[in-house]
Amino acid sequence: RGREEEPKFPTVVPVRDFDPARDAARIETAIKTKGVDEQTIIDILTRRSAEQRREIAFEYERIAKKDLSVALKGALSGSLEALLLGLMKSTAQYDASELKASMKGLGTDEETLIELVCSRNNEELAEIKKAYREMFKKELEKDISGDTSGNFAKLLLALVQSCSDLVYLRFCAQVLYEAGVKRKGTDVGSWISIMSQRSIPHLQKVFERYKSYSPYDMKESIKKEVKGDLEKSFLTLVECFENRQLYFANKLYEAMKSKGAKEKVVTRILVSRCEVDLMRIRTEFKRQHKKSLYQTIAEHTKGDYQKALLSLCGGDD
Repeated sequence: RGREEEPKFPTVVPVRDFDPARDAARIETAIKTKGVDEQTIIDILTRRSAEQRREIAFEYERIAKKDLSVALKGALSGSLEALLLGLMKSTAQYDASELKASMKGLGTDEETLIELVCSRNNEELAEIKKAYREMFKKELEKDISGDTSGNFAKLLLALVQSCSDLVYLRFCAQVLYEAGVKRKGTDVGSWISIMSQRSIPHLQKVFERYKSYSPYDMKESIKKEVKGDLEKSFLTLVECFENRQLYFANKLYEAMKSKGAKEKVVTRILVSRCEVDLMRIRTEFKRQHKKSLYQTIAEHTKGDYQKALLSLCGGDD
C-alpha cells in the first residue's frame, strides 16, 4: 500500500551471543528449583526479542518434552504469569489474544476493545487480524459484530476493515463540522467514515482544517456530540492521531495512579509496545508527568512483577 512502516523505538532488542539451548536449560532449572527461581526466568524472557523467545520455546520443548507456556503457567501465578505468558507470543498474537479475552464470556470489556482497536495503525491491525484468524479460526470482524452493537460496532468494524488509506481530504473537515456542531443531532455515520480512514497525515490535515471551520477543537466537539463508548473511541482515535506515544504514556499513568494499580493495562502496554515504541512512550511519559516511567512503576508495583516491568521498561530517564 506504499506506506513506509513507522520507525521502531524498542526497549527490548535481540540479545547478542544468543544461545537458545542454554537459555532453555536455565529456564528449566529455574522452574524445577524449589519455590521457583523467578528472577532467572524474568532476566531471560524480558531481555530477549519475540523471535528469540520463539527459539527458546522450541529448544525448551526439545529438552523438557513439554510446552514452555504450559510449564510457565504451572510455575507462576498472577500478574507475573500473565506478563511472561504474554511475552511468549508475537506482538500481533498478543494483541489478538487480548482482543479475544475482551470479548469472551458475559459482557464485553469495552475499554480494552477501544484501546486495542483505536490505538493500532493499519499495518498493526492487518497483522492482528491475520494472527486472530490463525489462532482462533474465526474472523475478528465476526466476533466484534457479535459482541458490540449500534454505532460503536460500526466504528470498530470500520476501523478493523479499513486497512486502506484512500482518502478524500477536502470535504472531511466540512463534513465533520456539518455532521456535528453545525446542526442539532449528530450524523454519526459521517464521523465514523472519516475517523475510520485514519491515514495519519490525512487526519492531521483534517484536524487543522477542522479548527478553521469550528469554534471548538475536535475533542470538545466530540464530547458535545457523542456519548459512551463511541465518545471514548473517538477521543482515543484523536489522541492517537495527535500523538500515539503520549496516549500510551497517559494510559500508563492513569492505570498506575488508580486504586490497586490496573495491572492488566500496565502489562498490556508494556508487553505489546516493548518491541515497537516503548522508548518513545518513556520520553513522552517523562515530558508529560515530570517523572520517569521507571520510577512510577517502581512506586506503584511490587515483587517479581515489578522486576519484570522494570526490565521491559529498560531503564530510567
